[in-house]
Amino acid sequence: MSTDNSILLNRVFTRNTLREIVERSYSDVFATAIRRYVVDSSGKDNKQLLSELYTVLKKEYRNEYYYKNTILNKLLLGVHKPTTTTALTEISIGKSKADFVLINGRAVVYEIKTELDNLDRLDTQISNYFNAFTRVSVLASEEYVDTLEKRLGNSPVGICILTKRGNISEKKEPQEYTDKLNKDTMFRILRKSEYEEIIIKHFGMLPDVSQFEYYRVCKRLFCEIKTDEVYTDFISILKKRVKIDIEPYKKIPYELKFLVYFSDFKSDEYKKLQLFLEQKEVIPCTSLF
Repeated sequence: MSTDNSILLNRVFTRNTLREIVERSYSDVFATAIRRYVVDSSGKDNKQLLSELYTVLKKEYRNEYYYKNTILNKLLLGVHKPTTTTALTEISIGKSKADFVLINGRAVVYEIKTELDNLDRLDTQISNYFNAFTRVSVLASEEYVDTLEKRLGNSPVGICILTKRGNISEKKEPQEYTDKLNKDTMFRILRKSEYEEIIIKHFGMLPDVSQFEYYRVCKRLFCEIKTDEVYTDFISILKKRVKIDIEPYKKIPYELKFLVYFSDFKSDEYKKLQLFLEQKEVIPCTSLF
């Protein structure tokens, strides 16, 4: 696929385009993509057109969004439930960012390696993730199966493969590994209200110090808590971070599940998106590419 085409498909499935659709009931990016990829758009509503664009993504350009949307649909919505399980994305851990974190009774970090990626930074990323979480798995394309099994076979890291048919196959289950857990790293991931909740639970109060000293003292108290106890609290707090309105979310099409899950939609935004998806005409626009 050409660079222009891949850029356009990347832009369709982004929060910026979703926000534009919700606010304006129209998107230049979406309209341009329809003209480029859909052979005959007549009589089709935007939901159908979106599905056809996603099919192009699946067949020709399985980018990071495709992987993230698949893992959310297959694991969070397929195996678990959004009422009992939480997903997080782009969590900064040291100098790495966790692509996807699934928190149920336990937490698993998924590092995504698409067919468009290489494995150059994988060891560093895994090492960083184990500073904050006890289970790590790599979700990769089928071409990496042999390499990953050789590289990670004797490690606690799990291996999942996204097949050409779009299914997730677990080749190796992640094992719990606690040796690298680092309380300072965990503390840096938490928001102010989150680490305050943990401190209050263990010490009964927050430190009465100046604003200048507050963060440092809170971190010191957090690091005084036993590692196993603070990790349990850390996971419980993160699990509360994302809340969605279940009923309108159920109506969101498969192709947009990931985007909407992390967009903090309000009731009126769900309604506006639904109206857009039911529309049958794409307003002509000047091509972006």
